Amino acid sequence: MQEQDKAGGVRFAEVDSDRDGQRVDNFLSARLRGLPRSLVYRMIRTGQVRINGKRCKPSTRLNTGDTVRIPPAPRSSGEDASVPESARAAVRAAILYEDDDLLVVDKPAGMAVHAGSGLAWGVIDALRQDRPGQFLELVHRLDRETSGCLLLARNGAELKRLGAAFRAGEVDKFYLCLLDGRLPQDLLEVDAPLARIDGGQRRLVEVAAAGKPALTRFRRLEALGESTYAEAELLTGRTHQIRVHAAHLGMPLAGDDKYSDRDALRKWRRRGLRRIFLHAHRMVVPRADGTTLAFDAPLPDDLRGVLDELHAPGRRGEPVTAA
Repeated sequence: MQEQDKAGGVRFAEVDSDRDGQRVDNFLSARLRGLPRSLVYRMIRTGQVRINGKRCKPSTRLNTGDTVRIPPAPRSSGEDASVPESARAAVRAAILYEDDDLLVVDKPAGMAVHAGSGLAWGVIDALRQDRPGQFLELVHRLDRETSGCLLLARNGAELKRLGAAFRAGEVDKFYLCLLDGRLPQDLLEVDAPLARIDGGQRRLVEVAAAGKPALTRFRRLEALGESTYAEAELLTGRTHQIRVHAAHLGMPLAGDDKYSDRDALRKWRRRGLRRIFLHAHRMVVPRADGTTLAFDAPLPDDLRGVLDELHAPGRRGEPVTAA
């Protein structure tokens, strides 16, 4: 990648083939490591970032040969995050699969996927610190408290190909979740458009007629008293989709601090749940040669413990065969 410095600290970077098709916000985050993503978005939206001299949006995708104007940023943004060895070891131990094109991590709950929003580092920072000079980019994201399969690309061609596969709905994504309520049937699809809620510091989403199409398929695995252990299949990929669709059904995810009430949170904490019950347990990814790769991440011990508690005497559920 060619860069040219100008007066006032402005830089101009030419996009090489490895970054072809990458979103400009992700491109900038890789160049300005340590800078909160909120500031990256602000620089883009205020016109400080330009592509070939023109304003852009965070979601604008780059092409080989584009010239990106990168404005001055705080000095600390150019420094790599210092990730504790304990966290780096945890990420190394969580690698499920790796080849020349991609890397799959069983992301631990409580660990962000990248720095930002007051966090100095995330999974990708831990991997980059372990593998200096290697190409590593997130293909998608998981919320901080969500555990499970996380895909990273190891070269630009794979980043572009997998990004297109996600957008086209060609990647199968399955999550294990606990619904705070009884799913009325073995298989239930929620087809409800989603839109971001403006205002406030908390990023929230709601069902709205003017929102983007969103489709989630819930499969009942087991009825557990007044709750349901289920698999959620994402047929689209909207922010907080499973969480909002579950709440839309009137049965928010157990431990969800954004879309359930305080009484429900206290109830689940008494049962040993300290975070949202949501785990990306299976992903099926198309390869360039027409084959597929499937990745499975087992349910973590903390979530398994909650199910065991619900099966305890006096709380025993009713096993149900998955649809």
